[in-house]
Amino acid sequence: MPAHTTQADAIAVLERYEIPLLEDLMPWLVDPQWATPSPTDACFDRVSTTIVAAPSQSLLAAKSIFEAAGMDCWILGDAIEGDSETVARVMAETALWQRRHGRLARPLCLLSGGETTVRVTGTGVGGPNAHFALTLVDALQAEPGISAIVCDTDGVDGAAEIAGAFVDADTLARAKQAGLQVEEALVQQDAHSFFQALGQSVIPGPTGTNVNDFRAILIEP
Repeated sequence: MPAHTTQADAIAVLERYEIPLLEDLMPWLVDPQWATPSPTDACFDRVSTTIVAAPSQSLLAAKSIFEAAGMDCWILGDAIEGDSETVARVMAETALWQRRHGRLARPLCLLSGGETTVRVTGTGVGGPNAHFALTLVDALQAEPGISAIVCDTDGVDGAAEIAGAFVDADTLARAKQAGLQVEEALVQQDAHSFFQALGQSVIPGPTGTNVNDFRAILIEP
């Protein structure tokens, strides 16, 4: 693949973030022979690129399965980024509105993909997908008729061999019965421990591919 950045860009990044490697790397960052090939380089004259797996394909495949089962399905986007908790609360509000005011004739599934992130400040074990699912538990507050699955398509979410988690209207009550605090798990970024204790982790093992995250929120009439 051609590079759309230059050696000067690399130097600028090292300087901006004060990374103490600039002096050691400078011989390679100023000599043109070590530059990565640009889009106009002759080495790309006979190169063609074919995408064999993409986030959009995973969402479209899921959409066909849901529709075949008699459900409506909306794809909200395949490149949604941002803070996991923030995005989860927005999607929870969307699901709640549809559940309460949408006048659904049949189940509706909200699909989305992309890569959300978590700024780690706690001491727990988690990942952006499980944290997203944990936020849904907090935001939905056991609303009947809403369930979700949130996973990384490579089977590994953050710091553990766990793809993500699934939640439903009973998750909050089961957590309280087990003595688990949703708010504390969110603060500590301990979503994997939370869902493992409930048996609601999704653990498929390595899938052999990675097309970013996969999120499905099912809303029943």
